[in-house]
Amino acid sequence: MTAGKVDMDVYRKLLNKKVGMTVAHNLNKENPTEVKEWIPTGSRWLDSIICRGQLAGIPVGKITEIAGLEASGKSFMAAQIAGNAQKMGIRVAYFDAESAIDPTFLAKAGCNVDDLLYVQAASVEKVFEMIETLLADEEKWLFIWDSLAHTPAEKDVEGDFNPQSSMAMKARILSKAFSKVTIPLANTQSTFLIVNQLKTNITSNIAEALTTPYFTPGGKAAHYTYSLRIWLTARKAKAAYILDSNGVRIGSEVKVKLEKSRFGSAGRTCNFKLLWGQQVGIQDEESWLDAIRGSERLKTAGAWYTLTSKEGREFKFQLKQWVEKLQDPEFRQVIFDVMDEHVIYKPAEDNEDALQTQED
Repeated sequence: MTAGKVDMDVYRKLLNKKVGMTVAHNLNKENPTEVKEWIPTGSRWLDSIICRGQLAGIPVGKITEIAGLEASGKSFMAAQIAGNAQKMGIRVAYFDAESAIDPTFLAKAGCNVDDLLYVQAASVEKVFEMIETLLADEEKWLFIWDSLAHTPAEKDVEGDFNPQSSMAMKARILSKAFSKVTIPLANTQSTFLIVNQLKTNITSNIAEALTTPYFTPGGKAAHYTYSLRIWLTARKAKAAYILDSNGVRIGSEVKVKLEKSRFGSAGRTCNFKLLWGQQVGIQDEESWLDAIRGSERLKTAGAWYTLTSKEGREFKFQLKQWVEKLQDPEFRQVIFDVMDEHVIYKPAEDNEDALQTQED
């Protein structure tokens, strides 16, 4: 047995030397495919539904897409993720194709602007060339690309305004580029966050339009590369708007759907409200009550809610008291316990029960 292990180590060293990078691993000692760290999104509810059975976030070492309609909070969420990554000691490079990022906005979202590498995304090719350059230093990076849809290929920049002259050029470049960076990202435990746009699927097929109302630019190869796809849509109803005391709109409600997840949670949804006025970011705590609705430990009677802890202690409150009530550390901990139980662990247990039933 010992000789066999020595031989396998020899093969690993041989292959790694041949390729010029570490591609052969002992999965019992180092598993490059395993997600060991997650970057919080700023929404505990969203972090709770991303990976079945654990509190997660944006997977480190993988490629994630955040796509949404206009004014749905894509850049706001990206900025909060950048700030959370910096707090974890991860370097952040922000590629901005729209020249729209305000340093004051980044600071409000929790970023250390002095320690953030801001780069104008002149073309798709240059973005990937710069990412390759930074990955060569083997630092741990979070690369944010805002946005893929708005970044031209070099053919687009050099050519005329005829779309036919560079048709499918970006998709072909992305197909090759994503393949090149996937393994280096995993090996350096760096993360690639793509901000993208949801566009209306214009088709004569009514069934397709109903089942797939949106698509994202970048081609099919990008879809296969992403480990996680988070889609954001903003409600248009006035009831979804957040207004200040003067009636000025300072935020809106956002619906989130996991369009794709390699962590067993595709199709799960959540919602929260997003602020962009004096305060910037997700109204995280305000969404937790919606997250635990349906839990056996939360009961309602008229305007009153009753929450029961594991020890049997009851907490009574009304909706208007929710945020104030969360300032009580004991009540807050009970909320975390119920969220974990109802949002993280129960769906995982239900999934296992369903699989067992199918096997039986």
